[in-house]
Amino acid sequence: MAVFPATRMFHIILFQPEIPPNTGNIIRLCANTGSTLHLVKPLGFDLQHKAARRAGLDYDELAKVQLHANLDACLESLPGAQLFAVETSGTRPYSDARFRPGDALIFGSERRGLPPKVLDRISPERQLTIPMRAGNRSLNLSNAAALVVYEAWRQNEFRGSGASALDV
Repeated sequence: MAVFPATRMFHIILFQPEIPPNTGNIIRLCANTGSTLHLVKPLGFDLQHKAARRAGLDYDELAKVQLHANLDACLESLPGAQLFAVETSGTRPYSDARFRPGDALIFGSERRGLPPKVLDRISPERQLTIPMRAGNRSLNLSNAAALVVYEAWRQNEFRGSGASALDV
């Protein structure tokens, strides 16, 4: 059984993810950054799916993963967390946001993104986007999550990595 620190660095919320390898890769991301992964149902796959396990579920001893029946249940488990949405329609580049430990980053499903009913719950200044060339649709979900989480972690001096002045 894994032992996790009382305070996780960040919370990554996947709203109704559909592709097992993306979720598996994000589990690895969480294991390596001290973040918690929150999966909001319905999922487009079984967590025991071979592709999800191959991509990262073998990290389940190193990453904390929580499954939620719906977004309300997920958000209730994160009192005080500052919530950021990452979406192609976001109003600010992710690099302009100021992140702090305990923040929650929500990403939509691979095919649909975040629905308006979710985005309406998040203030426009916390709706972030990842700049890319005009005419392109989006980055792969696990790549997008890695970019934003590592920027958030960099802003916090990679706290918890053992390489941070904050760890001594």
